[in-house]
Amino acid sequence: MDFQLSENQRALQDAARKYARDVVRPKAPHYDETSDFPKDLISAAFELGLLNMAIPSEYNGVGLTHLEQVIVCEELAWGCAGVATSLIANDLANLPIILAGTDDQKKRLLAPFGEKLKLSCFCLTEPSAGSDVAAMGTTARREGDEYVLNGSKCFITNAGYADQFTVFATLDKGKKHKGITCFVVEGRPQGLTTGKHENKMGQRASNTTTVTFDEVRVPVKNRIGEEGEGFKIAMATLDNSRPLTASISIGIARAALEHSLEYSAQRQTMGKPIREHQAVQFMLAEMAMNTHAARLLTYESAQVLDEGQRNTLQSSYAKCFAADMAMKVATDAVQVFGGYGYMKEYPVEKLMRDAKLIQVYEGTSQVQRLVIAKELFR
Repeated sequence: MDFQLSENQRALQDAARKYARDVVRPKAPHYDETSDFPKDLISAAFELGLLNMAIPSEYNGVGLTHLEQVIVCEELAWGCAGVATSLIANDLANLPIILAGTDDQKKRLLAPFGEKLKLSCFCLTEPSAGSDVAAMGTTARREGDEYVLNGSKCFITNAGYADQFTVFATLDKGKKHKGITCFVVEGRPQGLTTGKHENKMGQRASNTTTVTFDEVRVPVKNRIGEEGEGFKIAMATLDNSRPLTASISIGIARAALEHSLEYSAQRQTMGKPIREHQAVQFMLAEMAMNTHAARLLTYESAQVLDEGQRNTLQSSYAKCFAADMAMKVATDAVQVFGGYGYMKEYPVEKLMRDAKLIQVYEGTSQVQRLVIAKELFR
């Protein structure tokens, strides 16, 4: 057990921090206000090797370990959680191919991401089947050498700008989770449409839309895994992505803590900086303690994957604890700032809005507790 980062890991951390500080943070307020898509920031990340972190190097990816990915992701989220979500959406969408694709599929469907800037999206959530994946309504039927997809997905990150879609659909609703199969839709074929960009509370720099499939044809060669293996692939994907989501929470919390430390040294009441009041000191101590605890849980959940082990329990610990922690830390940061914390010209109200989404997407905090309980009952 070693709690020290290697020289290479520190170099990655420094590169990501410099990008977050110099490129992302100056523009984050603009993208939060306008909800425009930060294509320039994503292009810069691609040039720096901060996009497609999970794709193995033999398929033109960056090829970082899971631990290295969460180290980088914390820095990205420290800069802006919405931008970080946009960047790691490619990893989420490509994970099913990385985990269950054939060598041919990886060469065809992953390698192009290293050649030029290209976005992908993960199409799992539906209007009536969010946490209850087995209730999926999007269907697939086989016709010769093709499958035909029909249905809709909602809250899909990067969908408005993606040209590759990893889609989960059922071949037989009666089979519930055993009928779900994974497909990759390349480009924007006839019948595939995306809706308007959602007007979100937070993480407004990330593009979020619906995706509709109306008789969309997918070649059999783009089926990932066998028929009926989609649910298993989706769950394995989420095990791999939860450490990244947890690290977004840590980046938000760290930013909130740093802003609070700086402000509490400047703001004075009763003739002294507010950080000299014990009530504020206790808040700052709790913020720092819980941020660090979440980081250690997240590092462990990533390291378990790097050791080739199943991390369902550890990743649920990390995602659930970190998400709830970030919301509490961001809320406390607003409290430290007082009335100014509620104003958009100060940075912490954005962090509070951004943090809330982590408690909802990729499995709510309540669903994570169900997963944890199920693992304990094993």
